[in-house]
Amino acid sequence: MPEQVLIFGKDSCPFTRAAREAYAKMNREFDYFDVLRNPEKLEDMLRFSGGRRKVPVIVEGESVTIGFQGKA
Repeated sequence: MPEQVLIFGKDSCPFTRAAREAYAKMNREFDYFDVLRNPEKLEDMLRFSGGRRKVPVIVEGESVTIGFQGKA
């Protein structure tokens, strides 16, 4: 079973959009949270990212990636 994927980002961020599109193209299920619309999810994102406010933050199981470079 594939690891759960969480993507924390902002709808207005092109890197967040690119990450969501990349995971969708790979048919990978993910949960997306817009941290501007969901302040409680911002707190979750900050815990995963060690306090960094850069988006997107992508969580796959135990792996946390801050930012998106086009590789999902």
